[in-house]
Amino acid sequence: MKDVSDLILPENLRYTETHEWARKEGDEIVMGLSDYAQDQLGDIVFVELPDVGDSFEGGGEFATVESVKAASEVYLPVDGTITAVNEELEGSPELVNGSPYEEAWVVRFKPANPADFENLMDVSTYRTFCGDQ
Repeated sequence: MKDVSDLILPENLRYTETHEWARKEGDEIVMGLSDYAQDQLGDIVFVELPDVGDSFEGGGEFATVESVKAASEVYLPVDGTITAVNEELEGSPELVNGSPYEEAWVVRFKPANPADFENLMDVSTYRTFCGDQ
């Protein structure tokens, strides 16, 4: 396991207590699993994605990631409707381990209330949160 100081945590992202990252792009949010999450899970071997058009509540489970260690649910950071899924993850789930912030985004979604994004943790708060885990 990585030390918290060794985690790759981009400054321009927001984070959740369940270890997802989120980035605003226009009127959508792109999200995936943080470096902390992929490090804790180990080698990712399977990703189950939602369907485009599905709607979820913030904090609602919308996907499953399986690793050699365990299965873990993935939660939408704020209320929203899925606009795109990263189909590359179905055939190459290991991308989550190698590039959690670029290649391995999980979904794009349109938030029900765009202002909710601001309630997610900034990098400093998230780094402290990870150190307390």
